[in-house]
Amino acid sequence: MTATVIPPKTRAQELRSYDPTDFPALVGREEEWRFTPLKRLLGLADGDAAAAAAGPRHEYGQDLPGVTVGEITKDDARFGTTLVPFDRPSAVAYAGSEKALLVEIAREAIPAEPVTVRLIGGGVDGVSHGHTVIDVGPLAEVSVILEQTGPAVLGDNVEVLVADSARLTLVTVADWDRESVQAQHVKFRLGRDAKVTHVQVTLGGDLVRQYTSAEYTGRGGDFESFGLYFADAGQHQEHRLLVDHTVPDCRSHVTYRGALQGDGAHTVWVGDVLIRAEATGTDTYEINRNLILTDGARADSIPNLEIETGEVAGAGHASATGRFDDEHLFYLMSRGITEPEARRLVVRGFFAELLAKIPAEDLRERLSAVIDARLTAVGE
Repeated sequence: MTATVIPPKTRAQELRSYDPTDFPALVGREEEWRFTPLKRLLGLADGDAAAAAAGPRHEYGQDLPGVTVGEITKDDARFGTTLVPFDRPSAVAYAGSEKALLVEIAREAIPAEPVTVRLIGGGVDGVSHGHTVIDVGPLAEVSVILEQTGPAVLGDNVEVLVADSARLTLVTVADWDRESVQAQHVKFRLGRDAKVTHVQVTLGGDLVRQYTSAEYTGRGGDFESFGLYFADAGQHQEHRLLVDHTVPDCRSHVTYRGALQGDGAHTVWVGDVLIRAEATGTDTYEINRNLILTDGARADSIPNLEIETGEVAGAGHASATGRFDDEHLFYLMSRGITEPEARRLVVRGFFAELLAKIPAEDLRERLSAVIDARLTAVGE
């Protein structure tokens, strides 16, 4: 007889475990999975954690004072301390990873340029797993860029430890090959007066499902999350967030923007903010906007707020999905600009604020070129 699984009443009550067998098999009717085409996960949610393909390799060629890039094993206390999986693919990825990539920033270090690490997939012939730990010491100020490219069927976790009074800008770019699949969980833990800016860019892959969560360990924590995604025909891109306010006087701000074009392009954005009873003085806001460029594309957007105290500085959310503004196009075309170029200008303006958050000019230019190329291709 199959046991009945009772869903939690609040996000705070959700199951958390490193053991994949503690999570029931996915059937697609769960609230957390009802938008995800499970067959296209290609085994990333299966209970068998044995990897059948090589995990991603990393490239790092810089020599920056105060920065160490290497590997750690599960014997290191930082492996698994910040992120306790609360879904099956994340637990499978944890169980299948014996080593983790470590990006360590020393106490008070202020590197002169962004730390750039490239993760290159090992192929799509089988499932692979990965784990990354980013450890930012107290009073350090750093920008870290994780670029993910190549072919992969990858389940991975990223743990980000930001110590007291540290400043981190983390840019994660998922520009996988078209046939790639990824299920990823990125977890932030902010110390007292820590400031984090996360820029998440999703362009490639067949199916990419990214979960981002954040928690605070001391007053004054400030978490900003910016997302930019562009789905072409047949692509499924899913972004889920949980900002867990457990400490008084902390702030969070979430802004995600997506563009979609082509038949079967599908994006999902679900933003959850939990303000617990003890988190008085919280200031939070989240917004998601989607721009549908052609027929046949679909965007689902669900912002959620769960508030357990009435003593907050501010809390709000918003969501908007729409097509091109015909008046904007008409205005540009009336001044001699062709329709394809007018469309490119509108999309560039739509993403400009988020691209400006990326602290590397060459990366901003490359991403802008990728977006322009997609718009050009659909217009031809």
